[in-house]
Amino acid sequence: MTISTRGRYGVKAMLELALNSSEDSVPVKSIAERRNIPGKYLEQVLSALKKAGLVKSLRGPTGGYMLAKPAEQITVGDILRALEGDLAPVKCVKQGQKKEKCVRESQCITKYVWARIRDELNQVVDGITLKDLADAYQEEVIDGYMYYI
Repeated sequence: MTISTRGRYGVKAMLELALNSSEDSVPVKSIAERRNIPGKYLEQVLSALKKAGLVKSLRGPTGGYMLAKPAEQITVGDILRALEGDLAPVKCVKQGQKKEKCVRESQCITKYVWARIRDELNQVVDGITLKDLADAYQEEVIDGYMYYI
């Protein structure tokens, strides 16, 4: 499974918002410049994150985006699922209504593998909050190293 640029840019943008959460809002242009993300594409990513309830937007000259809830209440899993959809490695182990039935499901031993990968991946990304990511980023910057995601 590969996380698309949409998912990677979403995590970067959310990290930028978490790092600047003391500000009222962060302009899209500022996020795009700091994280090297194309502005038009970033607007689409932030729109999806807004629809998922992870960010809020403000209009006007001081407008921009901000986190919709505290960074410790947003996980990397929340961000990735908002942008990528279900994180299952194959269609037959997707969760929810988009799960596809396979004609060989009753004889498929590999389904166990795919379900286990799905569960472990979800556990990892749901165990990392945006605050954890921001703290790790700041620790790296303070120690003199720059950490890129």
